[in-house]
Amino acid sequence: MKTEADYYALFDAYQSGQLPPEEQAALEHRLATEPDLAQQLVDFNELTDTLHGYGRRLTTRRKLRAMQAALDAEQAATEAVLETGHPSMPVMRISRTEQHLREFWSSHRATIAVAASVAILAVFATLLGLEMWRTAQQKPSLYGYTVLRREVERIKRNQRAMNKALTQMDEPRPNEEVNPGKFSGTGFALTTDGYLVTSYHVIQGADSVLIESRDRQRYRAEPVFSDVAHDLAILRITDPKFNGFGRLPYSFKRGLAELGERVYTLGYPREDLVFNDGSLSARSGFEGDTGFYQISIPVNPGNSGGPLLDDRGNLIGIISGRQTDVQSAAFATKSSYLMRLVDSLATAKPAQPYNLPRFNQLTGNTRPQQLRKLQDFVFVVKVYE
Repeated sequence: MKTEADYYALFDAYQSGQLPPEEQAALEHRLATEPDLAQQLVDFNELTDTLHGYGRRLTTRRKLRAMQAALDAEQAATEAVLETGHPSMPVMRISRTEQHLREFWSSHRATIAVAASVAILAVFATLLGLEMWRTAQQKPSLYGYTVLRREVERIKRNQRAMNKALTQMDEPRPNEEVNPGKFSGTGFALTTDGYLVTSYHVIQGADSVLIESRDRQRYRAEPVFSDVAHDLAILRITDPKFNGFGRLPYSFKRGLAELGERVYTLGYPREDLVFNDGSLSARSGFEGDTGFYQISIPVNPGNSGGPLLDDRGNLIGIISGRQTDVQSAAFATKSSYLMRLVDSLATAKPAQPYNLPRFNQLTGNTRPQQLRKLQDFVFVVKVYE
């Protein structure tokens, strides 16, 4: 069994390009299919970046000290010549300020050392507290990048439904107000028999997940696999009353989409289904991440996990987030990574096949016709914590 040190040695060899091609391919496959290992690599990169930065600061500090020592020696030699007329007989001079500082340090060395230790512990405690708070929030974000799950703050008008939500005594009934959950996003059908796709950050930290259709039909679902690195999650409906989605009208694109293609998405940034369109503006995502597209579509919290389709009705991506400092710059996970994930899962569990749609019923239809066929396969994903 490999220890953390073994994994760090493996990651170091991987980052420096020293792994043989077979081991590198095996590691990249594991990173794509094992979220915990992918998170370990992220932690390793953060640690090594911190250590390298600290090393650079120490090196700079040593250089500055060496330069200062050289300047002090030169100044001392000059003063010695002026005082004695001989450069080999320097006179050491200590200013009053430095003398007071030395006396203070000699008498308070132990106190200062304790104070420094307390300060260091306080800094680490603060950092640990911030990390625990960030983990408890279960809402990942990066500087300049915002994920798009929606926090639900709708006030329930029906008092009976509020009581049910608080006591959790009864199952929800159709057409009744229910607890709206803490977060919501969008998901869409992957297969006819109850598998769906959404963004990983939508269901991160969920105790339970509820899928809601356009006509307010609700089904319980559970995550069956997550790809943290590419912000993907596959859900499966577990509700006994579910009897299938029917034939999916779209197909999944395994290759890359073209720069400048017209694209559109459906999602639930509010209670009603919302359509938005734009174009594919870059074949890489935030900070050049090749697992994502950049698209010029205005998206909002709640759009995360929604399908991104081209004009022919091919599903090419999954909406993930947006850039906070660029208007209408959004990002979507490439469908090719979803297809790799599905292929690897099907290989790992042959008895649990993923029957993906083979034919596209949207090609050649007008946009309104495409939306009419598509809307019944896009869902609200509600998260309860």
